[in-house]
Amino acid sequence: MDNLELEVCGGCNAKIPAGSLDKILESIPNYKRDDIVVGYDTKDDSAVIKVDEKTGIITTLDFFPPMVANPYIFGQIAAANALSDVYAMGADPICALNIVAFPEEGNIELLEKVLQGGADKVTEAKASLVGGHSIHDPKIKYGLTVIGKGDLQKIWKNNTPKVHDKLILTKPLGVTLITNAYSVNIVGKEEYDFALNYMTKLNKYAKDILVKYNVSSATDVTGFGLLGHLGEMVDENYTAILNSDDIPLLKGAKTAANEFVFTKGGQRNRLFMQDRVEFQVDDFALEEILYDPQTSGGLLVSIDSNDADKALSELNENGIEAAIIGEIYNKFDKSIFIV
Repeated sequence: MDNLELEVCGGCNAKIPAGSLDKILESIPNYKRDDIVVGYDTKDDSAVIKVDEKTGIITTLDFFPPMVANPYIFGQIAAANALSDVYAMGADPICALNIVAFPEEGNIELLEKVLQGGADKVTEAKASLVGGHSIHDPKIKYGLTVIGKGDLQKIWKNNTPKVHDKLILTKPLGVTLITNAYSVNIVGKEEYDFALNYMTKLNKYAKDILVKYNVSSATDVTGFGLLGHLGEMVDENYTAILNSDDIPLLKGAKTAANEFVFTKGGQRNRLFMQDRVEFQVDDFALEEILYDPQTSGGLLVSIDSNDADKALSELNENGIEAAIIGEIYNKFDKSIFIV
């Protein structure tokens, strides 16, 4: 049973491109209820439903095919990734439902390992697993729907930064490049295990610290890469300037990029964002990493400049390798500059 392995084929790299989704969603009529505070129109991480003047219910859904061979670790990563959408709203998960697609002829012990990994992360989040749904499918897919709860006056949104806010990123970048490079022996097991450690780490711990401070806007960095998700944050209203030397990168990520371990998701992200981004540094590998789809990536928050250093110190003191990577400005001719 310990030797059971999954076919690796996805993670957040499997996401449908943002541009394609925008066109589809714009064409679909949608009834607007008054108690829906946040829907999909702002591309936020979760929906928010108003219960009363104080309380909001948070709801989200995330699932994907495996990006690692170990079924237990895949279950952990998929669950951590789904739970992250609630943390990215500054809220706490209450319960979760499993979503499973599994081959009819598949080894059921594989599925047991996947579900155990997911259940352990839901337990760590102090949420309850309350059921789910499964179907037969040729390719394994797993994830969660998650219900959370938060204070309506304190919910973080993904597109409400303020000028002169600092940008804090709570996990280093490059996980998809690392996992792909490991599969073709370009990086070693040390780099691979380090990336797995970040993918299985809940964003709960960073969120629990950041809610003490004046966060204007937040998201988590997943399938659209740092630049895609930051592009949603600044929208057409602001510009972010990132300091290339301050962006935390996984060991081995630049090696993978320099060896041309491209990801389809990364190239889709580049095509979607490149007209809004200007690199003022000549660093091809860094470009690839900033476009790289992240699976269970960190939180990206826009935080009041007076709170940024204090928040960063507390994050670092608690073992979270966060960094201040840039600042929000009034709108320039591009949405994002990397200097």
